[in-house]
Amino acid sequence: MYAAERHQLLAQRARRDGRVDVADLAAELGVAPETIRRDLGTLERQGLVRRVYGGAVAIDRLDFEPEVAQRDQTNAAEKDAIARAALDLVPDRGSVLLDAGTTTSRLATLLPTDRDLTVITNSIPIASILATRPGVTLHMLGGRVRGTTLAAVESWTLHALGGLLVDVAFLGTNGFSVEHGCTTPDIAEAAVKAAAVTAARQRVLLADHSKYGADQLSRFATLAEIDVLVTDRGLDAGVVSELEDGGPQVVLA
Repeated sequence: MYAAERHQLLAQRARRDGRVDVADLAAELGVAPETIRRDLGTLERQGLVRRVYGGAVAIDRLDFEPEVAQRDQTNAAEKDAIARAALDLVPDRGSVLLDAGTTTSRLATLLPTDRDLTVITNSIPIASILATRPGVTLHMLGGRVRGTTLAAVESWTLHALGGLLVDVAFLGTNGFSVEHGCTTPDIAEAAVKAAAVTAARQRVLLADHSKYGADQLSRFATLAEIDVLVTDRGLDAGVVSELEDGGPQVVLA
């Protein structure tokens, strides 16, 4: 396959899937990873993609949020592992805030029934998981519900969070990096996440490796404001070291 043909294929895949992975494409096309990286560099200079850790994201998809069902199928095994690892950070008793997200939803399904937990969430899916769970006192935050994420946002949500101090907040994100911290495409949702950070004694970020470097429009926390990052082993040791230098303890699931 000629370079121009690879470029066209990579650009098409990026537009279709939102993201392309260097290792997967190198194996599929039978070329070295360095060749794919050079190709992505060319596409980046043409304004078609932005290179991120392990691959690239289509420029026209950077502020695009897939629906919950679609996001739930992306890196599902990694999200399951992250949720299991995060379970060790759930207190034996006390208050927990679960931010909207597909990985935090997985954690909700794993919460034990033999503990005395007060759970606060702005997520309709999480609330439906926990509404009848033994051992859980559930508080649903009100507000305008975003159809994309099924999360409550805006003034009602922010007002309620402003009066809370929870033991642990488990947070989701669309992107995270050393340079830009934790980011999400929607400004209203970022405001709620930022309020959750302020409302918690301990802040735990749940994010699989594909989120690294995929910086979005609105920042809701710096890395220094995150106490623990639970991610998967798709991140190499150098990146983990950089992240820990930025503030959080990194747990690899």
